[in-house]
Amino acid sequence: MRRLLERQQAGELSTRHVRAVAETVGVSERTVWRWLEQAKATGRLEAGARQGYAVSDEVWALLGEVGGNVAELRRRLAAAGGRASVPSASTLHRVIRRDRRAGRALLVEREPVVAGPSRPDPLSELGLNVVAGQGTGGQVFLREQKHLAQVPVLVPGAQVVHTPAVRSVLRTVAHAAAVGAVVCLYGDAGQGKTVALQYALSQLPHPARVRRVHVGVHPTVPELRRVLADALELGRRLPRGAGEADLMLVNALRQPRVLVLDEAQRLPGPALEFLRGLWDHPDTNTALVLAGAGSERALRRVPALASRVLTWELVPRLGQREVATVMAAFHPLWEDVTADDVAWADEQVGHGNFRTWAKLTSHLTAEIYGRSRAVVDRRMLERACVRLKGPL
Repeated sequence: MRRLLERQQAGELSTRHVRAVAETVGVSERTVWRWLEQAKATGRLEAGARQGYAVSDEVWALLGEVGGNVAELRRRLAAAGGRASVPSASTLHRVIRRDRRAGRALLVEREPVVAGPSRPDPLSELGLNVVAGQGTGGQVFLREQKHLAQVPVLVPGAQVVHTPAVRSVLRTVAHAAAVGAVVCLYGDAGQGKTVALQYALSQLPHPARVRRVHVGVHPTVPELRRVLADALELGRRLPRGAGEADLMLVNALRQPRVLVLDEAQRLPGPALEFLRGLWDHPDTNTALVLAGAGSERALRRVPALASRVLTWELVPRLGQREVATVMAAFHPLWEDVTADDVAWADEQVGHGNFRTWAKLTSHLTAEIYGRSRAVVDRRMLERACVRLKGPL
């Protein structure tokens, strides 16, 4: 502890120093961070005795029975064995969050509800008032009218379509925000990840708590530290020393926020390891959304971080049977286009890619602009498709 404190005071302490100490003495990095904070506060340099609460398999199964509701779990434990044998609510939340980040599966029969005044359930506060559209193949696509101005839909008059994929992203983001977890949003370019994510973030009960991180290609750890500090509004106050700067980041991450890092596939291994170190800290209460085409492959190269991902959320391409219904809900232009013409356009250029369909809609909107009661026909579609195909 004395050496770590000396490095911290000199501004030279980094995560790798803490990791080396943890591996040497056989404890987790978060334990070393806790010892360091205790030593700094009390002047006591001896490592504390290792102790802590662990959730047994029986208690974990009971947590699944109550739908992941930690407050209800604590009430049942108290009723069964007395309050003296039950840990505090904060300890129970922390240990369960740690186990879930480590990959411990929780089987629930209903959607988990996170209790506590500091973590209201975002799913119950979304207040979704949706109108059902016409579906095919037993599927119903919903159109949500709330906060659409905050979502880039690319084409005037277009709307966010509440497809199963969008709804899944909505629940994943709300779940991550509730428990302060790490999630990965991935899928091929143009599948609608950004729109689905923007929409999900806009529907959170506290959208003001969302922070975005913009990174360049292959940023170094100091560069990533700086953009994280800027996103958390620490840029002007960030110390020059790496150790003190990391501690300031950890303190900022204690707040219940959602940190969104798009284009996560740009991050090299050392930068991802740096993120793992921050989210390994026991006091981190900020959710991390890592998004981007290929982000799942980048995370898999850092198993320690990949194991902490709560949800791997794939945004797939539109199926052939979905396209006509989804596009009719996306923009009024497609409501009168025949299903055969839509299928032809999807075969020619669309291929279930939402971004391509948005561009096609933009071309057609420009072509019929100013015409009264214009209907898109095959000839218009052929001209628009030629523009999108580009040079051979």
